[in-house]
Amino acid sequence: MKKTFLVLSIFVLSFTACKQSPDMMTEEMASEAEINNLMINNPEIETPEENRSEESYAEIEENKFETPNTKPLSTFSIDVDNASYTNIRRFINNGQEIPKDAVRLEEMINYFSYSYPQPKDNHPFSINTEYSECPWNSNHKLLKIGLQGKKMDKNNLPPSNIVFLIDVSGSMEEENKLPLLKESMKILVKELRPQDKVSMVVYAGAAGMILPPTSGNEKNKIMNALDKLTAGGSTAGGEGIELAYKIAEENFIKEGNNRIVLATDGDFNVGASTDKEMEHLIERKRKTGIFLTCLGYGMGNYKDSKMETLANKGNGNYAYIDNMQEATRFLGKEFNGSMFTIAKDVKIQIEFNPNQIQSYRLIGYENRKLNNEDFKNDAIDAGELGSGHTVTALYEIIPTGVESSYSPTQLKYTSKEGSQNLISKELATIKFRYKRPDGEKSIEMIQTVSNLSKPLKISSSDFKFASSVAWFGMKLRDSKYIENKQTEDIIALANKGIHNDLEGYKTEFIRLIKSAKL
Repeated sequence: MKKTFLVLSIFVLSFTACKQSPDMMTEEMASEAEINNLMINNPEIETPEENRSEESYAEIEENKFETPNTKPLSTFSIDVDNASYTNIRRFINNGQEIPKDAVRLEEMINYFSYSYPQPKDNHPFSINTEYSECPWNSNHKLLKIGLQGKKMDKNNLPPSNIVFLIDVSGSMEEENKLPLLKESMKILVKELRPQDKVSMVVYAGAAGMILPPTSGNEKNKIMNALDKLTAGGSTAGGEGIELAYKIAEENFIKEGNNRIVLATDGDFNVGASTDKEMEHLIERKRKTGIFLTCLGYGMGNYKDSKMETLANKGNGNYAYIDNMQEATRFLGKEFNGSMFTIAKDVKIQIEFNPNQIQSYRLIGYENRKLNNEDFKNDAIDAGELGSGHTVTALYEIIPTGVESSYSPTQLKYTSKEGSQNLISKELATIKFRYKRPDGEKSIEMIQTVSNLSKPLKISSSDFKFASSVAWFGMKLRDSKYIENKQTEDIIALANKGIHNDLEGYKTEFIRLIKSAKL
């Protein structure tokens, strides 16, 4: 009891100390001593052990089957985030149990690249569909919808105004947090061009700018600022976000790439810190035209729910960096897609034909679903698509006339059995809306899907692999919607889907299936 009281007393005293605001550096890079003043080191204070294992994830209620007789429309925002997959990989590699709500199926599927064709018209992405058999429920079908973002040449990319917003609080001192963060951010720095500029803000008990806007050709200066960072103090995340947006706005490049790169474990505990407070803060800030990239680090106290909220509400994307290999992939090899938006507020709305479909279910995207009326409402935020990005969504379909225990009860007075005059050969109509990166009015695209299903064995490699990833994710979540839960069958399908795997990510996925403690 005395020990607990002593720890609490020390914590209160240190918290009071870290509320002192530093002077902001505006002309020259801050000295190491001045950076340390921002970080308020308290090495003698240990974080209570129980807090080291408190990771938080937003609760996910798995999508259910719907009938097009009563709900013909399905509307959702795209999602290019892939943090869930790398976080799951961390759990598996460490031999740990995977929290059910850490598994977001769309982020697992979209971790991987697929071989969709480049757009051939003036739209920033191509639309690709495929209809085949569902591997986990033999009587069902699976509809795959794939978007391919236009790949922009690096030489044609607009100049960048990037603000690094770095968490240097006490919770970041572990080896897989701030040390990994510093080395991974250097990969991004190497990608910068002379026309790009970077500022750097850090936050602990308070927030301050430690690097004024600096040209991308001064890489040593930027890296030296990273090298001087040390961890200590509490976490004024809200204050740091406010300052980062202020600096980004002051250096705003019209028709340029204006972006904040937030790197943290998400453990905010001073000022605005709850998920709801962060959501309101970011919703206000996204109106500035500044995009947001969230990079998550660490384990034990990792706050995935906050990171997902920030990315979802802030015109942004979200990645979890578990090692330098992932940092090289996201911040180096996929730099253009991660940092340059080609379309924002991308929404998808599908109208299913009740003459062909008895029931349907969207696989994943639970946190990205929209109201049907939101589709044409340009005030409603949705996901962003980066240069060269692919986005894949899967719908499980129960065709008409198929007996299935998963299908909702058919209602007598809403049945459309007598309306054969509808376009019977169409399975569905898909509508897309998006805005240009600097636009405020959405543009609509429409494509129909024919009711032509091919056998699974002759479906594309992309179809097989995306299906295997979804299948594995549903098994991790212990989904009630899968009949076949055989790991060997998931592995066999994934092996058949391996194609264009130069980096070995798909091969690694099969290793993870074999290693997972299910």
